[in-house]
Amino acid sequence: MQQNKLTKILIWGLRIAASVILLQTLFFKFTAAPESVYIFTQVGMEPWGRIGSGIIELIAACLILYPKTTGVGAMLGLGTMSGAIFFHLTKLGISVPNSDGTNDGGLLFTYALIVFISCVILAIVYRKQIFKLVLNKF
Repeated sequence: MQQNKLTKILIWGLRIAASVILLQTLFFKFTAAPESVYIFTQVGMEPWGRIGSGIIELIAACLILYPKTTGVGAMLGLGTMSGAIFFHLTKLGISVPNSDGTNDGGLLFTYALIVFISCVILAIVYRKQIFKLVLNKF
């Protein structure tokens, strides 16, 4: 895939943004932070959903950063963020309560949207990589 310098910078920006957001939430999931426990309790998936989604997000972030697997990581990121957005819109609400009684003002929902949009663009850019992988498996 031939890319000019600006395109490469933008694609790396999307890869880094998605990966950083995915990775920074892992601390809260893996340490059972009150906000994370609250979220997964509300959706009926505590603790296995919290830990499981954390593992998937870790894998997705690593795959997104490695150029030969960016497309696969983007698809994995799309899946996990689809779930996050779904639960925000159906059970949690846009704004989620914090452990100090305040709410996040929609920050987690915004992060999920940023990762989702970044992964959509990356999946489109790396679609040949995804198709090649799928066709080689079947």
